[in-house]
Amino acid sequence: MTTPQIPVVVLAGFLGAGKTTLLNHLLRSARGTRIGVMVNDFGDIGIDAMTVAGQVGSTVSLGNGCLCCAVDASELDAYLEVLTRPELRLDVIVIEASGLAEPQELVRMVLASDNDRIVYGGLVEVVDAAEFAATRERHPETDRHLAVADLVVVNKADRVPAERLAAVRGEVTALARRAAVVEAAHGRVDPELLFDRVVPEGEIEGQMSIEDILYGEDADGAEAHAHPHAAYETLSLTAATPLHPRRLMAFLDARPEGLYRIKGFVDFGAADPAHRYSVHAVGRFLRFYPEPWPDGEERLTQLVLIGSGIDAAGLRAELAGCELDGPQDVPDEHAMWGVLRYVPRSEEPPEDPDGSEEHDPSGEQADAYRETVAG
Repeated sequence: MTTPQIPVVVLAGFLGAGKTTLLNHLLRSARGTRIGVMVNDFGDIGIDAMTVAGQVGSTVSLGNGCLCCAVDASELDAYLEVLTRPELRLDVIVIEASGLAEPQELVRMVLASDNDRIVYGGLVEVVDAAEFAATRERHPETDRHLAVADLVVVNKADRVPAERLAAVRGEVTALARRAAVVEAAHGRVDPELLFDRVVPEGEIEGQMSIEDILYGEDADGAEAHAHPHAAYETLSLTAATPLHPRRLMAFLDARPEGLYRIKGFVDFGAADPAHRYSVHAVGRFLRFYPEPWPDGEERLTQLVLIGSGIDAAGLRAELAGCELDGPQDVPDEHAMWGVLRYVPRSEEPPEDPDGSEEHDPSGEQADAYRETVAG
């Protein structure tokens, strides 16, 4: 079976947008999820241990199994090595960029890392709804940052009238191209939008946790229920019929605006009967991981799609169109090549059907993604 990789989420946004507030919210609602945090500058991480960390290069415990490192950008890869040690058992790593950092550079460093225990988890840009126009005026690079984001959180949505909020969201959506855009107040983004939250053993999913009770109010005394999580949609799809590799890749290449994450398993049937393919997609980033079918498990495609403003009926129809349509609908011998482009170098892909061409998972998709970020 494939060893799970730790998603690395880059959290960016200009000073005052609410990055640290969002990060604190993630930490408070972590429950059984073990989060590794890297920060360029401390800001106001609301955890007591951070107040004594003191120096760049230090690592402190945040409780709940979470850790925090304060690092310079040049140290990022070294601390990824620290935080991905198996004994730490971290589930996700969040890099909070300095308010003046170039998020593209951090994304490039994550993508260029030789650490095979991590996988890119997306670039999350936080913007201040109340100060968006002023921020763009002071920082013209805002437009460029939004253009490479995978998810944009329009924070402080409670501080502007509904008409102004709609206008800001429209501007952000136009600048962010295919990114998902969600609104939030006090940084309250459901962690499930960013990563898979772990439910502690013995706890019923959805029940109130100790953290919910302890942090039932925000730091300013506002009741949490007055500030709901940013809205998003989750769509679960199951298909008993194998999918056609070429049609699935056409769907993934043209996935619509607002579709932020895709996860699950794909059955390609006779195109590769020995393997199921775990899929990890965030924004425009995509990876497949082939692994042997578990003994006795029913062969199904099971996918979860997460986003904002997505057309559930349309997506169901598009995925249904990827299913094989009878005995005459047989993928040709090269049909899997498009999928194999997105298999990391460290994976062992199935052999080329006719043996005529050696497959090299050359990482060209990651290279293309780096070029997109660089642009």
